[in-house]
Amino acid sequence: MKSLAFDNHFSQQFLDIGAFSCHGFVRVVNQIMIKHQGPISKFVLHIPKEIVLDSFQEVDLWMLILSRKGVKELQIVNFNQFYQIPTSVFSCQELRVLGLYKCILKPPLEFQGFPNLEVISLLCVNFGASLGGTVINLPQLKRFKLFSCGNVNNFNIKAEKLQNLWVTGCPLDAKAMVLQLLHSEHLYAVYICRLSKSVKDFIQVKSFSFTIDGYFLKIFAAEKFPYSLPHVVQCLEELEFTSFSFGDLNQLQAALCMLRNSPNLKVLGVSHMQMGPEADLELTSNYIESLDHLDQTLFMLKTVEMTSLEGSRPELLFVKLLLDHSPHLESMIIRPSATVDAEKRLDIAKDVMLFPRASSKAKMVYLDPEP
Repeated sequence: MKSLAFDNHFSQQFLDIGAFSCHGFVRVVNQIMIKHQGPISKFVLHIPKEIVLDSFQEVDLWMLILSRKGVKELQIVNFNQFYQIPTSVFSCQELRVLGLYKCILKPPLEFQGFPNLEVISLLCVNFGASLGGTVINLPQLKRFKLFSCGNVNNFNIKAEKLQNLWVTGCPLDAKAMVLQLLHSEHLYAVYICRLSKSVKDFIQVKSFSFTIDGYFLKIFAAEKFPYSLPHVVQCLEELEFTSFSFGDLNQLQAALCMLRNSPNLKVLGVSHMQMGPEADLELTSNYIESLDHLDQTLFMLKTVEMTSLEGSRPELLFVKLLLDHSPHLESMIIRPSATVDAEKRLDIAKDVMLFPRASSKAKMVYLDPEP
């Protein structure tokens, strides 16, 4: 048996027979681990909340055994107190998949990286104290997901073959690592959510896609996009702005900068968030109307989808701007906000239908608000 799965189903069996206890769980796993003969390619460990471990000594022992078994996939889902990954795990040089929940990941100072690791998925993981600038080399890493992790700035990695990057719910200190990873020449899917909140769903993309929320757009403006990300602007085919505010000049400036410098963009999505009292609609409207703020014709743009629109002046001017600069546009999809009444929705539709279009093939699709 090359795969050991002490997963949720395994734990549930203890609950069903009423024999669930810390000692019983540990004793069974201990016996299996110690008596197991041969390599273990996959190891899954689910530590449920019903088990309260005074220490993780037994778990450390299991990790030590794994380090000598050539493990290639390691998944730890921990609902106890935070579990600090022992140093023995960092000697698992054959590791290809690593998934951790509620753990502390502090590589030893001499650790240089996992040469074969291809997938990392980390949820509620803390990276502890600084490694003093030590770079962790992950030459085969292709998919990297970070959800609600702490001290991300202490996890300095090098991943030249990275293809998929998801970051959400992490502190703002994650921005330095994110910006560095965006330089990967093989990157084709990026999802960056507000770095202080989490989201429920992630989009699936096939071509190079960049999904970014309005809050993080300000960081890109500060980093002088596109000069810091030349690969992104040349390969970008799908772009989505989430939690975007048309009343925020910084967000608008960064968004238009990305559009101007994305010559191969084919699909654009904008999900507008409800604007608060701080929104300056006059300022953003004047900015859009001023000259040369989109001096790049979007020759490749085929589809635009605008959701949760409220019908404000800057929103409509933005739609008009896209129609004016997209000669090969095939569809403009408009979905108003559910908070907008029927009369206002009709006004939005009338305004949009009257805008001139650079593309004679452009179809205007007006959808009902999402329930």
